[in-house]
Amino acid sequence: MTVAVIKLWINYCEAMRFTCEAQAVISARMMLFASGAPGATAEAGLMISEKFIAFAYAQAAAERALADGQGIFEAAEQAYLPLRHCVRANSERLRTLAH
Repeated sequence: MTVAVIKLWINYCEAMRFTCEAQAVISARMMLFASGAPGATAEAGLMISEKFIAFAYAQAAAERALADGQGIFEAAEQAYLPLRHCVRANSERLRTLAH
């Protein structure tokens, strides 16, 4: 029982961290657009295209996990990893653009 509770809190904290990082990416992009920065147009295109790529990787990861006999929860965790990677990469890239 305690392992389940610990895993619940770990997942909760990760969901909060991911939400905050995604919101920071959205805010950084809005500031980039509002400032009329030279890279704003490219960023707008990237913002759309990267979602298709990230979700395709997420779907493939979930399918692979299910094909390997893992359960639905493990498949969801595997599907989350490409999304987390994409948000983290955007956060890093946008942070360097701001400086």
